[in-house]
Amino acid sequence: MKLFASLFLVAVSAIAQGPKQSTVVGSWTGDATVHGQQVPVRLEIAGNGNALRAALLNGSERSPASGVSLVGSHLVVTFNYYARTLDATLADGHLTGSFGTIATRYPVSLSLHGADSANAGAGAKDISGDWEVEVKSSKGESAWQLRVDPSTHSTDVKAVIQRIDGDTGSLYGKWNGHGYVIGHFTAAGPALYSVVPQTDGTLLVSNMLRADVNEQQNLIARRPAQARAAALPGMTDPTQQTTVKDPSERFAFSFPDLSGKLVSNTDPQFDGKVVIVAIGGSWCPNCHDEAPLLESLYKQFHGQGLEVVNLSFEEADQLKDPTRLRAFIEKYGLTYTVLVAGETEQLNEKIPQGVNLNCWPTSFFLGRDGRVREVHAGFAGPANPPAHEALVKETTELVEKLLAEPVPTQSASR
Repeated sequence: MKLFASLFLVAVSAIAQGPKQSTVVGSWTGDATVHGQQVPVRLEIAGNGNALRAALLNGSERSPASGVSLVGSHLVVTFNYYARTLDATLADGHLTGSFGTIATRYPVSLSLHGADSANAGAGAKDISGDWEVEVKSSKGESAWQLRVDPSTHSTDVKAVIQRIDGDTGSLYGKWNGHGYVIGHFTAAGPALYSVVPQTDGTLLVSNMLRADVNEQQNLIARRPAQARAAALPGMTDPTQQTTVKDPSERFAFSFPDLSGKLVSNTDPQFDGKVVIVAIGGSWCPNCHDEAPLLESLYKQFHGQGLEVVNLSFEEADQLKDPTRLRAFIEKYGLTYTVLVAGETEQLNEKIPQGVNLNCWPTSFFLGRDGRVREVHAGFAGPANPPAHEALVKETTELVEKLLAEPVPTQSASR
């Protein structure tokens, strides 16, 4: 009788406490549905209680969360520096919800300790090395670069596509029996491409997430030697994409900082200085890649006369309360000048001296006389190591060259 009573009390206690809550800590694997395509997602959550941490994983790369909140079964993971959130419900080892901004969200379904998607394996083709993708882009490009790293596993690839405005970020994928599907899901959002080897030695490359199926689909990639033999033009030189109307005029800007203070090129802080004017926005992944280099240059050369000014173009809602821009500044520890220039569609209106100014980011390099000496469109980030290292070297050498020039007299610089 006592045993029966004890079992009864245990059962009543279990009913009162409700079903056991699944743990949220661990490695989550699943997919996001984007334009009808399944993009693999990997999420890692660590910590406990009110000290949870999270990151989206892309190969060995991590997109750390700004914050994690778990209230009951409701999980919210924030990425403030891109104004994106993962909002999901936890139940029985599954997370179901959505990821994105207020305006655009993608359904997400994840499982705790879920297995990565399988691959066909047999017949995988070696596509490592450099390729040129023939395009006719809205920015006037004729070619992109596709770079595929050699892999220690014959069915896996790591790749990156370099365009005039920057690279796609690292793309990881597997052989599926007839080609590779490569992509990522990061704090900046999703990417997904198919790369299918052809019998003539070319590759058929398609952006699988384009809402318009006719855009950036069925592009042909050739080895550089093949492209030259076919008399195809190569990639656009980033220093030739954008120019200025009159190089003899000083480059002008006048915009408020985040406190509302107006900052202009005619302010004393810029007199006789070399100035990098970086056009960008906190929404732009390639601008995120560029920010650490700008900060590094600023710290290294500010004492020798370098100023860096970021002219940030944001969406209308962010201009009202630029929380993402503040998070962007905090994430990269930016100490150079950041100004709020306007909305993205106002770029050419607000920067009227630019010619063919259409890439995010674009940086104008001003000599000590305030005149433009070079313009560089786009940014090759760490996902494309050879191009990134070359760009860092070239930019550093350009800054050093401009700093070595004498400070003009006031009359000569006006």
